[in-house]
Amino acid sequence: MQDNPIWSLPPRKQRSRLAEDLVAKISQHMRDGTLKRGEKLPAELDIMRAEGVSRTVVRDALSRLQVAGLVETRRGVGTFVCDMPAAPELQLGPATISTAEDVLELLELRMSLEVAAVGLAAQRRTPETLQEIRVALDAIQQGAVQLPAGLPISADFQFHIKIAKAADNPHLLDIMKHLGAKQIPRNKFNSAYKAHEDGEAYKENLSLEHEMIYESIARGDVDCARAAMQLHLINSRERLLKAQRRA
Repeated sequence: MQDNPIWSLPPRKQRSRLAEDLVAKISQHMRDGTLKRGEKLPAELDIMRAEGVSRTVVRDALSRLQVAGLVETRRGVGTFVCDMPAAPELQLGPATISTAEDVLELLELRMSLEVAAVGLAAQRRTPETLQEIRVALDAIQQGAVQLPAGLPISADFQFHIKIAKAADNPHLLDIMKHLGAKQIPRNKFNSAYKAHEDGEAYKENLSLEHEMIYESIARGDVDCARAAMQLHLINSRERLLKAQRRA
């Protein structure tokens, strides 16, 4: 008898992620009014069939919603919506970054996030996610002829986003996406470029930093990847500090 995928149990980490996805989906249904306060949720079996997940995943998701105070389960009756989830709020992003000081503070945050992300990427990258990083890096290199007038900011941002994706941690990726491509405003970048008298040497150094990061991930060298990312972000900070001093 062939196993039914609905009833088979995936690895624990995968079940946890499936439960998180299900929580997010039910929460969104609550926010958009598909599920209203006081309304009964579909039965566990119906959710299992609709989402193609196991009973364990459904119960884990409902338990999380219950702990958060968003639903309540009445024995023998069912599970009901009892509160609305607040819209996700993170007071950090392009709208809050307007000065050189803001950019420098954000770089300090990025050092914590991205050094961790690149280490995970070196461990968890797949051929597909590694190729995505390479494509983003190639886009940066192809646009490098624009320097020092301006770096292809979106390509640079995509390079870092693809590393976060390769880290295989949805929370890291969400935070990076939330910060947005404007996390380092173009005018601050352009100031940093103009602070360098030797534009060719600057482009070469920047290219080398990115290549070191990519090669470390490709080799699966966690320590080297972390060191390369930290060096890149420290150098970015120094370039901005130099630009600020000259401004």
